[in-house]
Amino acid sequence: MILALSGFGLVLTFMALIMTRRLSAITALMIVPVVFGLALGAGAGLGEHVMAGVRQVAPTAVMLVFALLYFGLMIDAGLFDPLVARIVRWVGDDPLRVTVGHAALAAIVGLDGDGTTTLLVCASAMLPIYRRLGMNVLIFGLIGGLCSAVMNLTPWGGPMARAASALRVDMAQVFLLLIPVIGGGLAVTFAIAVFFGLRERRRLRAPPLGAAPDADAVIQTALAGFERDPAASRPKLFLFNLGLTLTLMTAVVLHLAPLAVLFMGAFAVAMVVNYPRPDDQRARLTSHAGSVVTLSVMVFAAGAFAGVLSGTGMIDAMAGGIVDVLPPWLGPHMAVITAVLAMPMTFFLSNDAWYFGVVPVLAEAAKAYGITPTQIARASLMGQPVHGLSPMVAPLYLKCALLGVDLVDLQRFALRWTVLLSIAATLIGLATFAFPWAA
Repeated sequence: MILALSGFGLVLTFMALIMTRRLSAITALMIVPVVFGLALGAGAGLGEHVMAGVRQVAPTAVMLVFALLYFGLMIDAGLFDPLVARIVRWVGDDPLRVTVGHAALAAIVGLDGDGTTTLLVCASAMLPIYRRLGMNVLIFGLIGGLCSAVMNLTPWGGPMARAASALRVDMAQVFLLLIPVIGGGLAVTFAIAVFFGLRERRRLRAPPLGAAPDADAVIQTALAGFERDPAASRPKLFLFNLGLTLTLMTAVVLHLAPLAVLFMGAFAVAMVVNYPRPDDQRARLTSHAGSVVTLSVMVFAAGAFAGVLSGTGMIDAMAGGIVDVLPPWLGPHMAVITAVLAMPMTFFLSNDAWYFGVVPVLAEAAKAYGITPTQIARASLMGQPVHGLSPMVAPLYLKCALLGVDLVDLQRFALRWTVLLSIAATLIGLATFAFPWAA
């Protein structure tokens, strides 16, 4: 009982500290479990608990470091430039092409897992077209958010990194069965884009409100959203970089080697071919150091957090308490319960609070019914479309500022569609056995 109460107290303290911004997620992940561990008298073994957790998340951290570096390098080299240019030229003055092209652009640029970059590039390229045609800019906010939520289910996305590190599971195992969910989620997103495009095409029977701007100028403005050094562009190596990226993605899907090894090798090849001079290589590493350090430190801190919870026995006691009060008929459905809870919980909580505070407890309780942490990790990601509208998401305020709309207006317009995408993703996950309906 003492261990269970201490565990729940630890989780609530952690959530309160990060939700009130008294501590950052990284510092809270390291300080709070150590304080509670010392209070429980686990001082002698606390260091080993921390290191055991860090060792378990080390492969995840290595994979994330090199995945972020790889996609950062591809952006620097200009891999996405021709795709951006082609989409901008294709959309023209047709609202249907605009919404579908926006979805395609957001999905492609979102491959690097950086939602802010995706927003800025899409806003530079597509938002002027929305406004010139008189289209509802709330549609822009909806489509971009849906695409970002789906693309964040990749292993190098923030939610996946949090889920895998919090539960200390193999990220490749989490990701591979989510590929149909990602594909289905993109299909639903494009269907929504087609729906709104057709609706806007019927509504806007008048000609465009103004003359079309020069396409090349729009493309250059969009590419500026990547915020990179123009000297780093390597347009002559586009085909090589495209081939390398497709080869890498194929190897990831087929799991030909551990993800960390695949991204390490691909990054090394890309660096040597695109930037053979050591000075250029150092410049590329320095330019991406901020995002790499932030995410990798968070993963190691999460490992320490999980290590103390597990090593002191708090997580087992908390799970036992949940199993004792849970109606027996509900227990075998813990995976679906997690997927359903993910929608409201990630709306009202930050990702850190959900994945590090709540999901580990649910996963440990699910073990009693034969549901694995990997399955719970997949289920916990199903609420990401709804999370995109959470007041806890800082880029959402940037989006509202760019659109010139109030947060509540965007939420009121988009919420039903984000819930629809979350439900569709959950159903696809159940149909493809990403997680079970019942143990």
